Amino acid sequence: MTETVLVTGGTGYVAGWCIVDLLQRGYRVRTTVRSLTRESAVREAIGAVAGETGRLSFAVADLLSDEGWSAATAGCDYVLHVASPLGGGKVSDRLALTEPARGGALRVLRAAVDAEVNRVVMTSAAAAARPSLNSDQVSDETMWADPDDPQFDAYRVSKILAERAAWDFIKTSGGSTELTTVLPGAVFGPILTQDNLGSVKIIQDLLHGSPPATPRIGFWVVDVRDLADLHVRAMTSPAAAGERFIAAGDFLWMEDMAKTLRAGLGDRGGRVPTRRLPNLVVKMLLPFQPDLRSLAPLIGRKFALNSDKARRVLGFAPRPATATVIDCAESLLRSFSVRAT
Repeated sequence: MTETVLVTGGTGYVAGWCIVDLLQRGYRVRTTVRSLTRESAVREAIGAVAGETGRLSFAVADLLSDEGWSAATAGCDYVLHVASPLGGGKVSDRLALTEPARGGALRVLRAAVDAEVNRVVMTSAAAAARPSLNSDQVSDETMWADPDDPQFDAYRVSKILAERAAWDFIKTSGGSTELTTVLPGAVFGPILTQDNLGSVKIIQDLLHGSPPATPRIGFWVVDVRDLADLHVRAMTSPAAAGERFIAAGDFLWMEDMAKTLRAGLGDRGGRVPTRRLPNLVVKMLLPFQPDLRSLAPLIGRKFALNSDKARRVLGFAPRPATATVIDCAESLLRSFSVRAT
């Protein structure tokens, strides 16, 4: 019998690729949207990559409301809880995204436990396992980030608090339902739609020549397709129950990303900046770059991160970050071309 998987937040970037991966493996997939007016667009985008979407269905549910979650989880074997509010540097209140993230996670978990779902795989963030930037500690799954640490913006604070709440809930009220969390680095790769791009906007901006020179900011990169694959591995592997997994591949400075784009795209990358900004200038300009503003504490820093656990336990094998960056850019350029016509 084909198993059914609920993927929350079907209009999202990571959720979309999780749906593609699951459909290609033969699962029945149900996904949540806040309005069924989005169904046709999501189905079309998924179908363009996954092919036939007859095993994909939709349920209406919102992270801020209790309504709809019991119906969404009913009859499901697994849940991939991917949905979470975005905001990044555009949100000034560091707790502004906490309620939809933490409250939404608890709504999903309560419904999953009531439905006797086998396992929930929840998307957290690598930042949730990051120590103080002034420490010499390596970021790994044994670490729990301090949400009061000023290095974290509203989005990352919400991810830290939501993951903590999820583990607390499962410990006290989980019943037979298991929990696994996946903690991705900066997610890049091909896009399915132009909505909810998250980190991808960094590459989009580079293609448009913004900022005019690259700041000394770097990322532990994970390809969205590899991240989707890891979610499914975490869903099905007996060894994944009750575990956290950091999902990250190579580290790239923005300067490296820009050089990769220039070399890989030729004339199509002609607007990508080639100069690097001094750190002092970067700190002055970041308030005017909303997609990078939240990264100000990371200027000039390459914090140590260990993703060996996902490789060892789940066979995680991320592709080279340079290939991910090029595939992401190619996808964006195709999207720009379609939009322009």
